[in-house]
Amino acid sequence: MFWDRWNPLSELEALRREVDRAFEGYGSRGLGILKNAFLPGFASRAYPLINLWEDAENVYVQALAPGIDPERMSVTIEGRALTLTGEKRPLEGVKAEAYHRNERATGKFVRTVELGTEVDETKIKADYANGLLLVTMPKAAHAKPKQIRVSVK
Repeated sequence: MFWDRWNPLSELEALRREVDRAFEGYGSRGLGILKNAFLPGFASRAYPLINLWEDAENVYVQALAPGIDPERMSVTIEGRALTLTGEKRPLEGVKAEAYHRNERATGKFVRTVELGTEVDETKIKADYANGLLLVTMPKAAHAKPKQIRVSVK
């Protein structure tokens, strides 16, 4: 019978695991919900969306941030954490009640990205064009791979 197999505690345990998994992306910096921008819908997403990659010389972060005034954006680094902050302003002259559909979020955002290596904080460059922010961070000299010559005896 169904009641013999149903275990409400296992259902609660599954729900707890789902909630834990939902909060894994917040990291240990204690910023919680401040890391996400307000987006319409049932849940907020990290904003801006990013790509993070590296080569032998640099670490790159490319952030999708259309419609944001570069003067209202800030890029800061602390240790191995890069933080992007800014504000996406609503369209001027359009009242909220005039919208038939409003899917593009506005408001302030904070996004912190943990880098996999140390970078030279004095040589970081941030460029914004066509809605994309590209942050180029040269790796710190001691963080770059060193080629060691093997001698044969």
